[in-house]
Amino acid sequence: MICEIDVLYDQLADQDGLVREKARTRLIALGESAAPGLIKLLGDKRAQVRWEAANALCTTIYPAAAPALVKCLEDKVFEVRWLSTIALINIGIDGLIPALRAILLTKKPNWLWDGVRHIVTDLSKDDDLTDILLPLREAFLAIDYRLKVPLEARKALYALETLPRKARSEPV
Repeated sequence: MICEIDVLYDQLADQDGLVREKARTRLIALGESAAPGLIKLLGDKRAQVRWEAANALCTTIYPAAAPALVKCLEDKVFEVRWLSTIALINIGIDGLIPALRAILLTKKPNWLWDGVRHIVTDLSKDDDLTDILLPLREAFLAIDYRLKVPLEARKALYALETLPRKARSEPV
């Protein structure tokens, strides 16, 4: 017997936008119980399904989704990248940490760097994170950003990882 949640996941691929929207809304209402399946759908070959999953994860703030959302920052579809960025911003520090790790593993600037720049810019507005993220935000704007960003990302990553766990898990 197929359970309701599996039907909802399948409906995210429906041709009818209203069916997709209703399924996404229901999955969002299910909260964290729907998140593992949504994470899996971020890797679907169909762009519409990836978009729907990323869109749902923007509202379902689920830190365990962060690594998969970081991978989506390199999706060939701009809208999937954008929604993944928004979802990571909504996750907060626990979304930023894997994004910074990914920057350190990426040899040259690409879409991932663009997404992380957006996340850093947004999260640096939080008073508790300004001191940590401002140097990285400025590094993204520097002429020699290819050299400065990895250095400042490493510094920010260290500072974020040494924050008390309570501060890291609170949404910013």
